[in-house]
Amino acid sequence: MAAEITQEFVWQSIPPRPRDSHKGSFGAVLAVAGSGFYRGAALLAAQGALRAGAGIVTLASVEPVVSAAAVRLPECCLCPCAAGAEGGISPENIPLLRRQKATVLLLGPGLGDAAQSTARAAETEALVEGLLPGFGGAAVLDADGLNAASRLLAAGKPFPHPAGELVVTPHPGEMSRLTGLPAAEIAAHRQDIALQYARAWDAVVVLKGMHTVVAAPDGRCRINPTGNPGLARGGSGDVLAGITAALLGCHLPAFEAAVCAVWLHGAAADRAAAKRGEYGMLPQDLLPELGALFAEHHR
Repeated sequence: MAAEITQEFVWQSIPPRPRDSHKGSFGAVLAVAGSGFYRGAALLAAQGALRAGAGIVTLASVEPVVSAAAVRLPECCLCPCAAGAEGGISPENIPLLRRQKATVLLLGPGLGDAAQSTARAAETEALVEGLLPGFGGAAVLDADGLNAASRLLAAGKPFPHPAGELVVTPHPGEMSRLTGLPAAEIAAHRQDIALQYARAWDAVVVLKGMHTVVAAPDGRCRINPTGNPGLARGGSGDVLAGITAALLGCHLPAFEAAVCAVWLHGAAADRAAAKRGEYGMLPQDLLPELGALFAEHHR
């Protein structure tokens, strides 16, 4: 049985910010996210990255998403992208995206996929295949990015990987599509399966759900004790992806970044539930609670 993530591990892994810090000290996150169908996902992911300490966050998305971010997130840099199928990010933007200065790539939230059309799914697949292998830093692959990766694997292609470390954040349904295993089998053997595929994909696997499992290619594994059913709504995972990307930008290794992000995400959710209830809390309610957690431990 893997050890639980502890508060002590989290705050030992996240150092206080040095007094002589500047924005370049804490990484530059490029979030390639959002579409006409899923505008909020991109904003929640970008906010998660901002609240968790990233030095610079650039949101690359289509115009409706960029316009919303300009109003809601004045701290966020913006990279407007040409729209493709179903109002998603067109693969023609890949050269533009490659030119953006970033140390961490966050790819996937709200990109759109087969639920919109086969054309949208093909374009999301092209973005994943075109951006991840050419990226020089660390990356987080989430949501529709994982669905695209599952089709690449089914076609016999290797799991797309950046030059740096990779964190993947599947929920059980996405893990089933990635592995071909039934969801019931994944539920029955969460730790073993997370570890097996962490090794196979050379990635840190965050297998979400009650008691989220974080597994590393080297065999390390931790179980998360924080969180509650109030997280069971769309948008919660987008916040987690942003937090994870930010901690990678703050120079935590991928396993430590994922472990700390999962714990902080759940701890913020527990605080939000205490104030608003598990039925009434929203993913955006995690953001001020996340800030409060940092204030209590790293002023």
